[in-house]
Amino acid sequence: MPPPPTTVPKTFNVFSGHRKPTQNRPTVHGGLFTNRQTQNPNQNQNPQHTTPKFNLQNWLPQPSSSSPSQRPSSSQHFFNVAQTLSPIARYIVDSFRKHKHWGPPVVADLSKLRRVTPKLVAEVLKVQSDPVMSSRFFHWAGKQKGYRHDFGSYNAFVYCLNRNNRFRAADQVPEMMSMQGKAPTEKQFEILIRMHSDSNRGLRVYYVYEKMLKFGVKPRVFLYNRIMDALVKTGYIDLSMSVYDDFKSNGLVEEGVTFMILIKGLCKAGRVEEALGLLERMRKLCKPDVFAYTAMIRILVSEGDLDGCLRVWKEMQRDKVQPDVMAYATLVTGLCKGSRVEKGYEFFKEMKEKRYLIDRAIYGSLIEGFVNDGKVGVACGLLKDLINSGYRADLLIYNHLIKGLCNANHVSKAHKLFKVTVEEDLKPDFETVNPMLVCYASLRKFDEFFKLLAQMENLGFNVVDDLVKFCSLMVTEKDKVIMALEVFDNLKPKGYCSVSIYNVLIHALYESGEVEKALTLFQELKDSNMGPDLYTYSNAILCFVKVGDIHEACSCYNRIKEMSLVPSVDAYMSLVKGLCKIGEIDPAFMLVRECLANVTSGPRKFKYFLRVVHTCRSNDANKVMDVINEMVQDGCQPDDVICCAVISGMCQHGTIEEGRKVFSSMRECKMLTESDLVVYDDLLIDHMKKKTADLVLSGLKFFRLESKLKSKGSDLLPT
Repeated sequence: MPPPPTTVPKTFNVFSGHRKPTQNRPTVHGGLFTNRQTQNPNQNQNPQHTTPKFNLQNWLPQPSSSSPSQRPSSSQHFFNVAQTLSPIARYIVDSFRKHKHWGPPVVADLSKLRRVTPKLVAEVLKVQSDPVMSSRFFHWAGKQKGYRHDFGSYNAFVYCLNRNNRFRAADQVPEMMSMQGKAPTEKQFEILIRMHSDSNRGLRVYYVYEKMLKFGVKPRVFLYNRIMDALVKTGYIDLSMSVYDDFKSNGLVEEGVTFMILIKGLCKAGRVEEALGLLERMRKLCKPDVFAYTAMIRILVSEGDLDGCLRVWKEMQRDKVQPDVMAYATLVTGLCKGSRVEKGYEFFKEMKEKRYLIDRAIYGSLIEGFVNDGKVGVACGLLKDLINSGYRADLLIYNHLIKGLCNANHVSKAHKLFKVTVEEDLKPDFETVNPMLVCYASLRKFDEFFKLLAQMENLGFNVVDDLVKFCSLMVTEKDKVIMALEVFDNLKPKGYCSVSIYNVLIHALYESGEVEKALTLFQELKDSNMGPDLYTYSNAILCFVKVGDIHEACSCYNRIKEMSLVPSVDAYMSLVKGLCKIGEIDPAFMLVRECLANVTSGPRKFKYFLRVVHTCRSNDANKVMDVINEMVQDGCQPDDVICCAVISGMCQHGTIEEGRKVFSSMRECKMLTESDLVVYDDLLIDHMKKKTADLVLSGLKFFRLESKLKSKGSDLLPT
């Protein structure tokens, strides 16, 4: 019988595991972050209990919740981030998450690690969102025995600080590197410059650049371009030119990008002469191409410098650079928008001669320009050319042509174009029909006007809302307010009527001085089935105060309060002025406080009103005059409202003598006339008598003497 085969022990390859635990180096166990345990060999262990072997592959950040929907959002984010980290980095990040603040518990967790490496520090800092915790960890790692930060850890620290909006602290990292014996290189400064450039912090870019020179680091051409581009984009063209001077003094040779950065910046700043000077220097090193010239023209067009555009175009012809379609389109569009459509049309004809493919946008710009110049015939010719070229005109082009034809009183031709837009299913809007409505109204062709309204209804227009827009646009011109009123008179029998149209017309009539007609419309609206709204009553307050009927204005104000609404600021201002003019100071004072309490941005005059009343508590005319002088310097002239504030404040907190001193000082400063001084002096005395009588009556009511005095026929009490 042969002997049994010898059992050869298997050789196991240990990929990951734990060293033998000692007293000074306990082993970290656990599958979850939340149940970490330490094993001490000196502790009494149960021999029957076998601890499972620790496997790093099983140490995944999986929370205890069974379903992902049950996990908190913050924990879910943490576990998603932790899955991309190494096990030791996950251990450190979890310690930060668990303790939330740097302290002895965090240091105790970190002390369990044998050592940390710069790569591990950089890995942790890349996912940190707490700048304080990151800074403490970074400095703690630097104090470990045998540890020195490398460029990777420094760069990760800079990214972490900038990511958490601590860019000022990030700018100090080069000094910290130098103090720790690690001289910063160009790469560290490039990181800072790129961060500030992406955030549009131009001055910070220049600050880092100056620091870079202090450390003796000379930028490359690429980094110089980055610095100058950041300064140009943020509007610091002078600083960019100073950096360019340093560029030349260092003996570096410009690239095409270098020139274009500075030239575009100078063009945007309107310094065309300097830009052309740089263009001349650019020719000696590299020939500008059509893209460079197009970029210059586009910037000059955006700044409205059309003369500069034409000069750059001549320079392009001088260099024998053939302009492409984009260059032509940029120039023609800019000239048309700048009211130089004739010059743009010349370049358009050049494109036709060169057989360039002309975009529909160029046709649209030229048509709009000729319509604005009143040359509708040329614009219509361009429309025919557009259609013959195989294009289909869009709604914007038709809108411009309809507007031009209506301005020339060719409303019938405009109506034919309107029918074309309907046939081509271009979905005409209010901009399409408004010129025709205005033209029909101006020519008093109300039959055609109503036919057009009927067509609009068939096309799905909201006719009533469009009529509100129509009236609003008409009343912007004072000479068309009466015409709008006449149109409205013809609309009412047809049922085209709304409160919004009434509001527009009432306000327009008030602005044009036709207050009586505005009040007639207001009364007509009150008598109709449509009730006035907030804007109606606010406009009515303006009108009633204008005609001096303060009682009706107050009635409108009370109606607004009954509706639990707030009047407009203009209504408040008008009503307060009206009350002050008739000597009703206490109601005016109440309205001032109510206005400032109800609106977000009250009138400055109301704010000075309350300030004057408050200053009167000192019973010092000089202090009150200081407030009034400050108000004058602020551009707010004193009127009845401020004078009534002086009267109210002095009658409540001061004396008649100090109030008279204030008015005398205002008279000396030519803020009041002699007649105004007499009126306000009488008003001051009358208001003081009223306040005194109110105080006497309050005292009698307090001591319950009012009935006894009435029985004796005392004339001390007002009837």
